[in-house]
Amino acid sequence: MADPSSYRPKPGEIPDSPGVYKFRDEHRRVIYVGKAKSLRQRLASYFQDLSSLHPRTATMVTTAASVEWTVVATEVEALQLEYSWIKEFDPRFNVKYRDDKSYPYLAVTLNEEFPRVQVLRGAKRKGVRYFGPYGHAWAIRETVDLMLRVFPVRTCSAGVFKNHRQKGRPCLLGYIGKCSAPCVGRVTPEEHRELAEEFCDFMAGRTGAYIRRLEKQMTAAAEEMEYERAARLRDDIEALKRALEKNAVVLADATDADLIAVAEDELEAAVQIFHVRGGRVRGQRGWVTDKVEAVDTPGLVEHALQQLYGEESGDAVPKEVLVPALPEHPEAVSQWLGARRGSLVSLRIPRRGDKKDLMATVERNAQQALALHKTKRASDLTTRSRALEEIAGALGLDSAPLRIECFDISHLQGEDVVASMVVFEDGLARKSEYRRFQIKSFAGQDDVRSMHEVISRRFRRYLAEKDRTGEWIGADTPGDESVAAGEPTAAGRPEDDGRPRRFAYPPQLVVVDGGAPQVAAARRALDELGIDDVAVCGLAKRLEEVWLPGESDPVVLPRSSEGLYLLQRVRDTAHDFAIRYQRSKRAKRIRTSPLDAVPGLGETRKQSLIKHFGSVKRLRQATIEQICEVPGMGRKTAESVVAALAQAAPAAPAVNTATGEIIEENDGGSTT
Repeated sequence: MADPSSYRPKPGEIPDSPGVYKFRDEHRRVIYVGKAKSLRQRLASYFQDLSSLHPRTATMVTTAASVEWTVVATEVEALQLEYSWIKEFDPRFNVKYRDDKSYPYLAVTLNEEFPRVQVLRGAKRKGVRYFGPYGHAWAIRETVDLMLRVFPVRTCSAGVFKNHRQKGRPCLLGYIGKCSAPCVGRVTPEEHRELAEEFCDFMAGRTGAYIRRLEKQMTAAAEEMEYERAARLRDDIEALKRALEKNAVVLADATDADLIAVAEDELEAAVQIFHVRGGRVRGQRGWVTDKVEAVDTPGLVEHALQQLYGEESGDAVPKEVLVPALPEHPEAVSQWLGARRGSLVSLRIPRRGDKKDLMATVERNAQQALALHKTKRASDLTTRSRALEEIAGALGLDSAPLRIECFDISHLQGEDVVASMVVFEDGLARKSEYRRFQIKSFAGQDDVRSMHEVISRRFRRYLAEKDRTGEWIGADTPGDESVAAGEPTAAGRPEDDGRPRRFAYPPQLVVVDGGAPQVAAARRALDELGIDDVAVCGLAKRLEEVWLPGESDPVVLPRSSEGLYLLQRVRDTAHDFAIRYQRSKRAKRIRTSPLDAVPGLGETRKQSLIKHFGSVKRLRQATIEQICEVPGMGRKTAESVVAALAQAAPAAPAVNTATGEIIEENDGGSTT
């Protein structure tokens, strides 16, 4: 491990101008490439105290052995040079987007004498017009099959074309009218090229004028009583309309734009791109990347733009690029995109209307892509086995933890404090074993104390079950509140139905969402109960560090570790489960009314009271006699209502933060 101070440039050596810099390791390999508006300020930020750097940045500067830089004139040149060097050196600490597949394009080979329509993948070729990318090759073939009726362009390979030219007769497509048969001279090279260019114009979005022209020709043929020709034109129009229906209209103003969305967590990020041409989604693609460097959303967007348009030019770069966050220097990136397109490119965040709605759809696709990527890793048996083995090795366990339980605490500013327990068996979620808890022993915010209570309650229940039977026993009855609370009750349970009771099966590993304090609380709770055969660890969310009881330093699993992926997924699942429970309790509390405490007062009579008096505030001011005037209200019930409202403290008045207006209560405990 190198000391960054050993290769730190001397003061005054680094110019205060735009440029690109490279960090090299001891073997002179480039390990990181970056750009800066001011090289002096940017490079100085790397040579701080290591404890103040992001862990990934600290790893990079201690791996490096030297740094060098190149001065450029503008930020645009810096962006171009950074992209070139990343492609050339493939630095290990730079974000790299990786395709999970090679996306197919619809390509028209305009560089040939007789242009051909085909499906192409991989690097783009000069003189070939591309449309897409598409999610599946069959989607391209369906579209082409519909359009060949109107634009009978050649689709055969060079060998097939040459063979039929020598035979002097066309292929099957030539006989059924889906190829103009240039191989046998039915059309001239000029006529065939015109067909190919019309095909390209239609695919590029110039559809309305062409369909209107066909409709006029159909009407003229019908007026001249050329009914067969009119019928053919009618079928051509229907075929084109069916091809258009495959790409739904999403933007009414015939916009040409690319929409880019990012979904990320601490370790990975997923990028999704929708290509909109002529107001229609013409293609979709996406990548998943490891977050090797310390990068935020604007940085991920900038890397995605470089990946998308670094090799593109002309119309392949759209007039408008919509992103979830602007790069650090949006003007420079816009200029770079404009230079590649040859005209102005707008780079912005959609704020309202159809474009914002479509961006929300792209964001959902990115989130699903990231979740699917993690699920695929987790669902593979070999991967799961390796993950469990890695966890066992990292934590010093005797065997792989086949059952893992994870606990998390959730609250809102100390109110509605709850906890969750999720279970993973053999690396897969066991949702039927999930449990949730209310924190009962104290009020307020104390995550460490809450964790101690939850672990104690869960394992007290386990010990009670074990002491009573000495083995697995029957399942709890549905709706048992003590189960949700985690308190052990043994009476009145069915004895044997072949299934383990709740909390009766101990885990090999307990994971808590948090760092050293939460881990110590969990270990203390187990020690107090005399349980020493259950391992405990914590996963701290910010740096993804694994904490063990009694250790002053965390265990840092490799970034690509399958064990870390599994622990992260377990922790995130517990976190989401706890948040959902906490939100449901908060919503229920907000909906409660002082009238809920009145025995025998149903929902119908509650509504009658509120309707009669107008609000809980006015009901609180009413006398027993006035309440008895409400239909269905007897004196005993009226006295109970008065007593309940007297005990319940009136809620603080609601205030409209925009106007400062105090809003009166008008229903059973809620405000509008």
